[in-house]
Amino acid sequence: MDISWLLLFILILASFRLTRLVVHDKITAFLRRPFIDEITLEENGMPVTYTKIKGSGIQYFFGELLSCTWCSGIWCTALLLLIYVFFPYVGEFIIILLAIAGAAGVIETIVNRLNS
Repeated sequence: MDISWLLLFILILASFRLTRLVVHDKITAFLRRPFIDEITLEENGMPVTYTKIKGSGIQYFFGELLSCTWCSGIWCTALLLLIYVFFPYVGEFIIILLAIAGAAGVIETIVNRLNS
């Protein structure tokens, strides 16, 4: 597989966004709920969310996976690459969509930090 620098950059952004979606975003909390309890506490006036992994065995395994950005990141990246290789038209659309959303998230974070 020959990957250009542009495609690699787009894949990096897409993988970043998909991983954040799976591990952190509220919209996918239903995926994590059977495996993780998310507990939000207030510390120094700011909400902080902690995760507590449920169960044992396979349930605990998936809890570990879904609570770890690094662990989920490799699987999210593998999924994107498989979709791109085996279903290129669909994969390209999904990767571009996630890359644009990932870049927008990075820009939003930078702007928020500059305004703080």
